[in-house]
Amino acid sequence: MFRDCTHPLTPATTVYPGDPTVGRTPHATHDADGYRVTKLELGTHSGTHVDAPSHTEPDGRTLDSFPVETFAFDALRIDVRDKAPREPIERADLPDPTDDELLVFHTGWDDHWGTDAYFDHPYLTADAAAWCADRDYHVAIDALNVDPTPTENARDDEPDGVPAHHELLGTDHLIVENLTNLDDLPRRFRLSAFPLSVEDADGAPVRAVGEFGSETLK
Repeated sequence: MFRDCTHPLTPATTVYPGDPTVGRTPHATHDADGYRVTKLELGTHSGTHVDAPSHTEPDGRTLDSFPVETFAFDALRIDVRDKAPREPIERADLPDPTDDELLVFHTGWDDHWGTDAYFDHPYLTADAAAWCADRDYHVAIDALNVDPTPTENARDDEPDGVPAHHELLGTDHLIVENLTNLDDLPRRFRLSAFPLSVEDADGAPVRAVGEFGSETLK
């Protein structure tokens, strides 16, 4: 069984504050040219995407330096849907170590996609991110960011900058953000998140697809 865990790219796609918006305009049309071509304009972190270490680390690896099989993960879904807006996901929320490759944090925040509330998502503490990196986990989340996103609702006790990104990307781990449609997925499943093949990329949109067998739903 397969489940699409990807937000479609549209002009209304939610992006990190200050990032390029997604543009989609006709370049050639059936009426004028006899065929159709659409011009796309977007950032490397638009929509459902994967972060490369070079996103935040000056000497970090780019996406094209990872073998393509890296982006097909044995995934473990971590249910943190009880978290409130801007509440941290802490070390105590993490499971005992397993042999999985990717921890998928299921916040339920994709329900807020396209609204201002989407920016006030839960986030990983640096300690939680370091725990993941130390155990060789890549990380994914159904929210805009593994760190707090700046808004007028930011709290005084929130970390500055992107410490969770540094803990993960600084140790050659990947981050997948803006997943969707995680409801009812089994705790363990296969997640493929293959990025666009962009040279020297600090990140790229992905088509994220969860794969699981009917026996895992029992």
